Amino acid sequence: MAAAARVLHEQGVERTTLADIAREADVPVGNVYYYFKTKDELVQAALSEHTAHLDELTGVLDQLPDPRDRLKGLVRAWVEQRDVAARYGCPTGTLAAELGKRTDGTLDAETGAVIRRLLDWAARQFREMGLSGADGGADGADGVDGPDDLALTLVAGYQGMSLLANALRDPDVMIREGDRLLRWLDSLQ
Repeated sequence: MAAAARVLHEQGVERTTLADIAREADVPVGNVYYYFKTKDELVQAALSEHTAHLDELTGVLDQLPDPRDRLKGLVRAWVEQRDVAARYGCPTGTLAAELGKRTDGTLDAETGAVIRRLLDWAARQFREMGLSGADGGADGADGVDGPDDLALTLVAGYQGMSLLANALRDPDVMIREGDRLLRWLDSLQ
């Protein structure tokens, strides 16, 4: 599953073959066929790997006592992956973009669920910080962003910096934009 996630991230779904996965995992191709009958099953395995990685990261961050520090730790973890992002983009974001172009609409929804998991985690952190909007709502209709809006801003910032770092092949984009996100988090009252 880890090999599938790596190769799909580096090559994309359409360019990846089961033989590529077998080579990366250092197993016979027959083993890959035994466990994964189709490429879509490999994509689902990669999504499971992305979910497990996200859960591991947020589990570590949840050990921190302060929700702001958890969010800042998330941003720092993203910036640490700047060389990978500059070369291949965000693993889940690039997969979502590629799968969103398919017409069957099944795997792209599963990719969206991984991103939704991150958004929900981030929104919980903003709620714990007491940032729930002036009327307690999440829609920002009162002029104050609620936790869902703040989570969306944070994750959108990450997706944007990953995309630009990849498009420009410049890992420094991640550093500069990561610093901006950290300052933004510090500014929230």
